[in-house]
Amino acid sequence: MEQHTTHSTSSVPSAHSQSFVGVVVKTAMKDTATVRVDRFVKNAKYKKYFVRSKKHLAHDPGNTAQVGDTVTIVSTRPISKLKRFAIADTSAAASVSSDSRPTK
Repeated sequence: MEQHTTHSTSSVPSAHSQSFVGVVVKTAMKDTATVRVDRFVKNAKYKKYFVRSKKHLAHDPGNTAQVGDTVTIVSTRPISKLKRFAIADTSAAASVSSDSRPTK
């Protein structure tokens, strides 16, 4: 008996997809959010760690993410010229305050 297997192309990330945790820094575009991903890099000579950042454009259907949210992004098929990621999960919502300046 011959078995036929079908491969599903669902939006669930596969085991080989990249995923990053970052902070939403901009939501001015339709269905797109700019996410800043920080990583620590160690200087070889001085052994000091410092932060390197990279901004990724992530697909956000329905514009659900707000600036300041901590989100998880996963790699997907190319959605546009620069969009290669999609927002999978929002871990922490940004706190909304009327005055964010420190008091003296």
